[in-house]
Amino acid sequence: MAANTHLNIIDHPSPNFGDRPTDSQINILVLHYTGMQSGQEAIDRLCDPASSVSSHYLIEEDGRIFRLVDEEKRAWHAGRGAWQKCVDVNSNSIGIEIVNPGHEFGYRPFPDIQIQSVIELCQDILGRHTIPASRVIAHSDMAPDRKEDPGELFPWQELAKHGIGLWPDIDPKALRPGEKFDHLLDNIGYGENDAIKRCIAFQRHWRPRDISGVIDDECLLIAKALADASKP
Repeated sequence: MAANTHLNIIDHPSPNFGDRPTDSQINILVLHYTGMQSGQEAIDRLCDPASSVSSHYLIEEDGRIFRLVDEEKRAWHAGRGAWQKCVDVNSNSIGIEIVNPGHEFGYRPFPDIQIQSVIELCQDILGRHTIPASRVIAHSDMAPDRKEDPGELFPWQELAKHGIGLWPDIDPKALRPGEKFDHLLDNIGYGENDAIKRCIAFQRHWRPRDISGVIDDECLLIAKALADASKP
């Protein structure tokens, strides 16, 4: 399928890809930050055969969109992890790297022009592939034991306003007595990981103002709404 022609996409092919298994389906969208000191450094690494990493797209801080791997091919962006019982995320996903130095090199807010390109590219992808809102995720959602990206400054709520991913309305009456947070995270799609790390990953995505790993009533309410919204 061809990308929407209104997007100004710069082709910058990476050699780091393979064929998708014949039984795979593109039904997950994973958003990352690059976590490197510059966008050029990130592109160079994603296109270096020795690195064995890649993504389908990269979006620069000035809004430029680079296509590194064709969507029909399997890029190497996700690594070890799982989401909603899918344990081979690379084979079933599209990966977008968003230029930001990340927590190691001076994490900072994502520029508006960059987020506008993220929104437009995601809308384009979602218009061509059947990807449920509950399967538009952060890299840290599928690999909370290893990853933090795109982090607590990423504007997930803004993306949800444009039809990209979930941002639930919480209902204080919806929570049942004795509701278990870990059980709710299981139902949302988080795999088996350290309980604190996956709680923090959850908070980075859906309650970014407090990523302490402490579970409170607000976390329970958000998790309940997400679990309900994630049901098939």
